[in-house]
Amino acid sequence: MKTLIVEDDFTGRLLLQQILKDYGSSDTAVNGVEAVNAMSIALEAGDPYDLICLDIMMPEMDGHSALRELRMLEEIRNIAPSKRAKIIMTTALASMKDVMAAYHGMCDGYMVKPIEKAKFIRELHNLGLVK
Repeated sequence: MKTLIVEDDFTGRLLLQQILKDYGSSDTAVNGVEAVNAMSIALEAGDPYDLICLDIMMPEMDGHSALRELRMLEEIRNIAPSKRAKIIMTTALASMKDVMAAYHGMCDGYMVKPIEKAKFIRELHNLGLVK
């Protein structure tokens, strides 16, 4: 599984890398602009991400804006919904407004920080990314 971790907090990036290390490779980005660039490069190389962990509150481009841009990159390339990256929003925001905005933006999951390893792995199972 190839993962992109988009998180402006160093400790948050390390935690997700630690959780995901046994499941494949991971790249990191510190904001939405870097995430969109990384996704574009991966798609152009024919090596797309299977999973994107996307924080909401970030500088330069927030997670909601990045989510729209990421899905647009896939749509422009006519990638079928079943073949698109699974995107899990990882955030401290737990309000129903934020959750609904994320799902409206076509995310696949929503995890409230602090991320619990067992819960995160269950979400990966539910999304069919790990067995």
